[in-house]
Amino acid sequence: MGGNCRTFVGFLLFFVISFFLCSSPLFCDAASSITRGTGLRDSNNETLISENESYELGFFSPINSSSRYVGIWYHKIPEQSVIWVANRDQPLLNRDGVLKIGDDGNLVILDGNNVSVWTSNITANASDLRNLTLGKNGELILSTHDEPSKVHWSSFGHPTDTFLPNMVVKVNSDLGEKRIFRSWKSETNPAVGNYSLGVDPLGAVQIVIWNGEDRWWRSGHWDKQIFSGVPTMRSTSLYGFKVNAERRDEITLTFHPLNNSDEMKFQIQWDGKEAEQRWNEANRVWDTIRLLPSNDCDLYNFCGDFGICSETSRPKCSCPHGFIPKNNEQWKSGIWSDGCQRKTPLLQQRMNSSSNGTVEDGKEDGFVAVQFVKLPDFITAVFVDSCRDDCANSSSCVAYSDAHGIGCLTWDGPLIDIQKFDGVGNTLNIRLAHSDLNSESKLSTAAIVLICLGGAVVIAMLALLIWKFRDKMKGSAAAALSKTQNNNEMFDLSKSKEFSAELSGPYELGREGEQLSGPDLPMFNFNCIATATGNFSEENKLGQGGFGPVYKGKLPCGLEVAVKRLSVRSGQGLEEFKNEIILIGKLQHRNLVRLLGYCIQGEDKMLLYEYMPNKSLDWFLFDPVKQVLLDWEKRLSIMEGIARGLLYLHRDSRLLIIHRDLKASNILLDEDMNPKISDFGMARIFGGNQNEATNTIRVVGTYGYMAPEYAMEGLFSVKSDVYSFGVLLLELICGRRNTSFRSTEYLTLISYAWNLWNGGRAIELLDPSIRDSSREEEVLKCIHVAMLCVQDSPAYRPTMQSLVLMLESESASLPQPRQPTYTSTRASIDIDLFTDGHDVVSSNNVTVTMVEGR
Repeated sequence: MGGNCRTFVGFLLFFVISFFLCSSPLFCDAASSITRGTGLRDSNNETLISENESYELGFFSPINSSSRYVGIWYHKIPEQSVIWVANRDQPLLNRDGVLKIGDDGNLVILDGNNVSVWTSNITANASDLRNLTLGKNGELILSTHDEPSKVHWSSFGHPTDTFLPNMVVKVNSDLGEKRIFRSWKSETNPAVGNYSLGVDPLGAVQIVIWNGEDRWWRSGHWDKQIFSGVPTMRSTSLYGFKVNAERRDEITLTFHPLNNSDEMKFQIQWDGKEAEQRWNEANRVWDTIRLLPSNDCDLYNFCGDFGICSETSRPKCSCPHGFIPKNNEQWKSGIWSDGCQRKTPLLQQRMNSSSNGTVEDGKEDGFVAVQFVKLPDFITAVFVDSCRDDCANSSSCVAYSDAHGIGCLTWDGPLIDIQKFDGVGNTLNIRLAHSDLNSESKLSTAAIVLICLGGAVVIAMLALLIWKFRDKMKGSAAAALSKTQNNNEMFDLSKSKEFSAELSGPYELGREGEQLSGPDLPMFNFNCIATATGNFSEENKLGQGGFGPVYKGKLPCGLEVAVKRLSVRSGQGLEEFKNEIILIGKLQHRNLVRLLGYCIQGEDKMLLYEYMPNKSLDWFLFDPVKQVLLDWEKRLSIMEGIARGLLYLHRDSRLLIIHRDLKASNILLDEDMNPKISDFGMARIFGGNQNEATNTIRVVGTYGYMAPEYAMEGLFSVKSDVYSFGVLLLELICGRRNTSFRSTEYLTLISYAWNLWNGGRAIELLDPSIRDSSREEEVLKCIHVAMLCVQDSPAYRPTMQSLVLMLESESASLPQPRQPTYTSTRASIDIDLFTDGHDVVSSNNVTVTMVEGR
């Protein structure tokens, strides 16, 4: 009986203890908070887990270390990524530590001897009952038990090395710069390291990294959307960095992610680099979105005072106009830290150094503009009035900038940490002595005469050589044509001369102030073309372009040609016809189609091209059966070929040429599937040094491929072709027309691609038929490049030179694209854009020719 009683009592005690333990959140379901009287014991592996199970608080040891620290890390991420450490400079030596709320209301860490090694160190009321809670956003909060909103201490108010989304950083402008985050001492040692990251609120808010007491990197000034020294940064009114500077005594900085479910962090690493990272759940790794500083020019004042650093220039450092290196010998050897100095002191400086306070040349100082830069550090003042006048009227002002989103900024001292970007950034106006405003070196009259004579001799010799060997430089197609040049049944020589003279007349398309000579091309007899194409039979019809049908023909000499017969209703008039003859007749590149001749008969106008046996890119790419013939290697080769062809048009040809109608149907494929850009009827010619955006009232192109600034405002530049190239890249990757998404929730291919890209699922864009032949890293790089091309602002799109390097380089560092918000689909264009009385057809294969920008 006694034994049974003892057994019953034992079971009862076991039940009571088990019930008690399982009633405690520390031992059953993970708790998110503790109160005074409870704690977390390292020996029991006790932790707190936030309610959403995103974050975890507990004891940990860094890699290759036995020291114990209290920290916060991501609960669901297998790689322990610590974002906050309490006792970073006082580690525990064993697992006897306890984290608890002390008797005085402070949060404390005790060692095995009950000695405090760390405390929250706040003034506390011992009678105040408190809670310690790990929030859903990763913030550890010590608050009043029955009044959670009454916060006494929080980890966000005492961060270590990591800035999290929705964390609010507060800075008092009157107190100056504030160092908030401090790096680890090494990759495995959480002790305070050499680098710190914080905010400098003076003048205009910017983020700064310090190496000890010295500045190491800075973000550039906040322009109400981005930090202007980080041109790859993106932001909208809904997400991204936000700075509230309405109150000088409490400027706040925070970051709102596009997707709140994303795990993101900004961390000042032990080596001084600030890393923006997002967790990639698919690959189970941290993707680094941005790492700064990322190059020499990002390093603070790399080129010294007044020096300008550009990563795309060689050498990287240069002096602005009117300045020379301070130490020329060191400068030549690549040591630029001494910076630059003025050639001529400013007027006030010369007057101050004069014995009588006057100078012979008393002309006022002026300003020289330096475009696309990160503005210098240490702003003197911010104005809202006339920027230039404010600076000119102050003898101490050395530069000013009417900065986008900020206003007028001025500088009095040395211009420190100037970085030049590629096509983006602010304009800095530097004050110069009047004599330096146009201080190009002046040559003597004798030197000018000698140079002119020498140049004339060289030009004459080159002209003689070109004339002598011109026939030898003709291509095989031209050679074949020359065999029958005297066949009057094939060529119409009288009309050829007449039309050539017309092209050379006052209506000729050419550069402003300069005429182009007429085409050195034969004019074919209409009957010859009709015979060659079987009287334009359907059997010989290759396809239907935006301006009419294209036929295959075979000339009497045996040469196969493609004949583009321009429809009377096509909208391409004599102007476009002449344009195409002039352009293609003089262009020579392996990725551009060759024009062999032309024909005019009444209202009929025809162009003869070299024959492309594989027709156009769209014939393969958008056919479910044929597209498998374009495996990944072929598509990548086509991308690179188109890029090289555009680079030739934009940079390497004698004239700068903007195509304006780049699309899949205008890319022809030869027998080896090499791409050749065709259809130059809509192209525009510019002088070699004219590269700024130009306005037109006649918008031409194809919806879905047209850049937004061109479709809406008639502004076009080389970046318009870059946008079209980006759309073409996306089509090559996914194997679908850009207009095939109109009936989906995304409406456009660009929107669909961005959704996948931003969600970390970009690889899903790839055409399933070529998945096995592709390499994922190449596909992702090409998608990345495409997203850079289709950004809304032309300033953020790369040049074709940069794109060729991106596509052909295996180690190119690519900036992050900004979200595209506009696409030139039919739904995006108001009906009043169209000119009354004209029939305008808009499809993916037909070119829009009669649209006028507002």
